[in-house]
Amino acid sequence: MSDRRVRMAMVGLGFGSEFIPIYHAHPDAEVIAVCRRNEVEMNKTADRFGIASRYTDFDALLADPNVDAVHINSPIGDHAWMSLRALDAGKHVMCTVPMATTIDECRQIVEKVEETGLKYMMAETVVYSREYLFIKEMFERGELGDIQHLAASHPQDMDGWPEYWQKMVPMHYATHVVSPCLGLVDGLAEYVSCFGSGTVREDIAKKSGCKFAVETCHIKIQDMDLTAHIWRTLYDVARQYRESFDVYGTKKSFEWTLIENQPHVLHTAKMPEPEIAQPIEVPDFADRLPEPIRRFTQAQEIHDAEHLSFVQGGGHGGSHPHLVNEFVRAVLDDRSPRPDAVTSANWTCVGICAHESAISGGQIVHLPEFTLKRSSRV
Repeated sequence: MSDRRVRMAMVGLGFGSEFIPIYHAHPDAEVIAVCRRNEVEMNKTADRFGIASRYTDFDALLADPNVDAVHINSPIGDHAWMSLRALDAGKHVMCTVPMATTIDECRQIVEKVEETGLKYMMAETVVYSREYLFIKEMFERGELGDIQHLAASHPQDMDGWPEYWQKMVPMHYATHVVSPCLGLVDGLAEYVSCFGSGTVREDIAKKSGCKFAVETCHIKIQDMDLTAHIWRTLYDVARQYRESFDVYGTKKSFEWTLIENQPHVLHTAKMPEPEIAQPIEVPDFADRLPEPIRRFTQAQEIHDAEHLSFVQGGGHGGSHPHLVNEFVRAVLDDRSPRPDAVTSANWTCVGICAHESAISGGQIVHLPEFTLKRSSRV
């Protein structure tokens, strides 16, 4: 790059527009271009943030020599082809989850990153949430002891979301539960076994090709005597939104609250009374960020608080400025971001392989070899 500021293009301006003020406030980045199919809505966003370069055509954006990197927030079906085309155009890529919806697409992205040397980062919010950072810090300090089991759940009612969600298989959008389990112990998934349970209504089953209301999966973590249990649901299950992560250690265990906006619980092994439980308040980790973007860990900085991802997601645990800072620093420092392409592929392919297992009655399915290489991990 010709200077020390990463010049970003924001692709997709619904949820994606939340990141624009963070990049603008970051001392080493800026958004210089936006891209959206709807020109009227694109201009509203660009006017609001004072962005001159505006595109309705993705290829035209990629031809802009002033753009160093793209941040993709388009619908899920666009993630893979947009990432590949951007890498071919010489742009670094940050892409919202999941990386792709097929193993072959994940393979192509990993191979393209290896071929070009460009940076690819899947913008997984959970592993930069304050809860994850809190648990990760406890684990690294030895406060949890040895990890004995990991569990995560993500029930979410997708009625009212864009129609393309009706075509989604629950485990194809599983990175929010896969990533904290694997990221905490710096592990990669080796193989999975998954079962489907219950039945969604006929129209959803027909559109998605998946009849299961719930998919529940065990993950065997490579080179460790450790498994994780995750489950996902998208429709027809009576459960409040919950994007949870539970960790069970020999010294302490962390359990996510059962009800949103209630305290999480920490269990402490204490003789002669084991598992003394206490509610805890998880601290913020804004001090890990450059000062100008620290305020963006707080919910009051969300400018579209009515967006469903925030109504149901609780602001994603203050993760957005951490994601921005990690990607910007990886580009400027010429290092792999966390998660990098291989790790992102492993986390994404867990869900793809899990669904394959579910439709085969729980048969063990191994992760593809290209996702098991050693890499920089969260």
